[in-house]
Amino acid sequence: MFHPDDEELPRNPTVGQYIRRFLAATGALVRRQVWFLLIMLGTIWGVLNESVRPGNWRRTVRYEFQMTLSSVTVGGLLSTLVTGTLTGVAVVSQAIYWLGFAGMAKMTGSILVSVIVREIAPVLVGVLMLGRSGMLSLAEIGMLTTGGQIRSLQAGGLDPFLLLVLPRTLAFMVSGFTLGILFSVASLTTGYVISRASGALSSSLLSYYYDVATAMTPTDYILIPLKFVVVGFLVGLGCCVSGLTASGEDTLATMLPRGFSRGMLIVMAVSVLFSLKL
Repeated sequence: MFHPDDEELPRNPTVGQYIRRFLAATGALVRRQVWFLLIMLGTIWGVLNESVRPGNWRRTVRYEFQMTLSSVTVGGLLSTLVTGTLTGVAVVSQAIYWLGFAGMAKMTGSILVSVIVREIAPVLVGVLMLGRSGMLSLAEIGMLTTGGQIRSLQAGGLDPFLLLVLPRTLAFMVSGFTLGILFSVASLTTGYVISRASGALSSSLLSYYYDVATAMTPTDYILIPLKFVVVGFLVGLGCCVSGLTASGEDTLATMLPRGFSRGMLIVMAVSVLFSLKL
């Protein structure tokens, strides 16, 4: 911010004044673009640091965690299974058929692990969590922020971060892992059933899952669950932070599109970073 008297350049500005104005405008633009990222980095550390302190898990925090976990996991169970089933019909069964047609049936396990479990499942589960439960949390916290209830909590000596952000973020993290595993099982099982019914696959279900399990490397057994956990964690945290940082002029019409776009960027960024194994 500049003093009002400095808003216009003098009649004969010097090179140094031009450079100062250019650097100021560039800095303001950068701050506007990265401030949410910086807040996210700070709150990530805050959640990880505060979650290991037993004194922070009071009854109200535990209740919020349980309610959010039930809402996200149970509420999103049906949509996750349906999406996993459709993925099995449209992707898994087709992959099995064309690999067998091309004489590459031995690569079925590795292809399914690479495409379905490692790449598609975390993205779709993250989008489902974002659209169903993430937007609900954003709307709830955003309305509390714009309505002044968050300030009332702070005035009463209560920390909104511990009461709302911490339990909800960790609940999303647990739900991300649970729904991700269920999605993977549903898609792989549906693909097997369709392929077995069409004659593209003749092995038993146990043999089919054995091929998938043996196609996974030791690194996959760590990175795939971690990817589900990180997607759930960041989706929940991003929605909560978007709600807490809402301004007094914000409404649901402005908060929800902004929060959804941020959530989509988070999901895709996590997928890309894990694909690069960073």
